[in-house]
Amino acid sequence: MSVTPSRGLYLYLRTLTIAMDDEIVTDDEASILHVLATALGVSPLDTAECLSIVRGEEKNPFDDMAEDYSGHHIGDVTTYQSALIAALDDEIITEDEWSMLDVLRKLIGLQADQHAMIEEAIRQMSEIDDQGERRIQRLNRFNTICPFN
Repeated sequence: MSVTPSRGLYLYLRTLTIAMDDEIVTDDEASILHVLATALGVSPLDTAECLSIVRGEEKNPFDDMAEDYSGHHIGDVTTYQSALIAALDDEIITEDEWSMLDVLRKLIGLQADQHAMIEEAIRQMSEIDDQGERRIQRLNRFNTICPFN
């Protein structure tokens, strides 16, 4: 096994697990996973190995670890915002995508005020962005399906 346990790898692996619930990673899910991998510093080689881990072909490096990689860290809000925008910009938003985002925000311990700031930034961007109106419609749907708790 070549993956080295890290917080970024942990978050990516947990999110990939949700994406693979139906044993298929759609193009839309792959888009979010790519954004996450880049933001979390997970290399393309590691993403392929993570897929093997989720499929049960490789041992999960976090199974025997006592260290907890969840919780809030610097950069988490930006990472979550990037993933949310990637999901909102898809033409079709799947239940798996919503689940991935919901798990990510719970893992990183996103606070209500941070979520509100992200929403406000997305709403402000919509005024100057070609996809802004559709993004806002999808954001409102996301807030209905996965309300912030």
